[in-house]
Amino acid sequence: MSIRILTDSCCDLPLEYLKAHSDVVSFIGMPITVGERRFRDDLGENESLELFYSELSGGLNASTAQITPNEFYEAFKAACGQGDQVIYIGLSSGLSGTYNNAVLARQMLQEEGMSEDIFLVDGMSASIGQGLMIVNAMVAIESGQSAERITEWLNANKYCFHHWFVVDDLHYLKRGGRIPPVLATVGSALNLKPILTVDDEGRLVKHANVRGRKKAIKFLLEKFSESQLQEMRVIIGHGNCLEEAEQIKDKILEQAPDAQVMISNLSATIACHVGPNMLAMAFIAESRI
Repeated sequence: MSIRILTDSCCDLPLEYLKAHSDVVSFIGMPITVGERRFRDDLGENESLELFYSELSGGLNASTAQITPNEFYEAFKAACGQGDQVIYIGLSSGLSGTYNNAVLARQMLQEEGMSEDIFLVDGMSASIGQGLMIVNAMVAIESGQSAERITEWLNANKYCFHHWFVVDDLHYLKRGGRIPPVLATVGSALNLKPILTVDDEGRLVKHANVRGRKKAIKFLLEKFSESQLQEMRVIIGHGNCLEEAEQIKDKILEQAPDAQVMISNLSATIACHVGPNMLAMAFIAESRI
């Protein structure tokens, strides 16, 4: 019996990586609305991320919708119908109701006697943190671990996945209700760059304000260097600002030459809420609780 990983477009893994491992992992795209245009987030395969980011920069509002229980039901049933076990690693329930919809889908399949082969992980993570969980799960599959063991490990260690995000434009946090309008106005005038992280309830929270882009990047690198890393896998996410992401990668490799560093352009799903030019870093260290 084979093990398949199912996730959603919030995983922010490079499309090329997912294609190269399509025999093990697949994803369901979140519905996106930008201006009057609606599409499914396919991580840039057909829907250009360049176009999407230009639409955001041009002032169009963008929003996301949840993946429905029926969509999860069909995906789970298709995998189990082929004799596979499925591990769904999803966006934090502290940020979206999508994971709960996966739970409902599994309950629907319980009546058909198929739920025992479906394993659910509420990642308490988002974006590249969620992506890093998937990478580790894939490594575990390749080493021959069972679906039960992989799920147990992810649930036991999910609070060791650290995320650090630098948001460039406060407008998106204001629109999402994460900061008051007055703070957004004052912060923009002072060139403040909020540092965000994911807390122990799986919510995106502000950790600090840093003045200026260079200091914000320095903050990310300091978080990497001061953490007690469990392993040397690191993912750098960027909101269509590849050059800065590559600079961060170079700095990480100066500190840790053995690090395995992946760079990924952030999906439309995540960018809807944080805007262009976001920089992010994810790694595994001591528990964040």
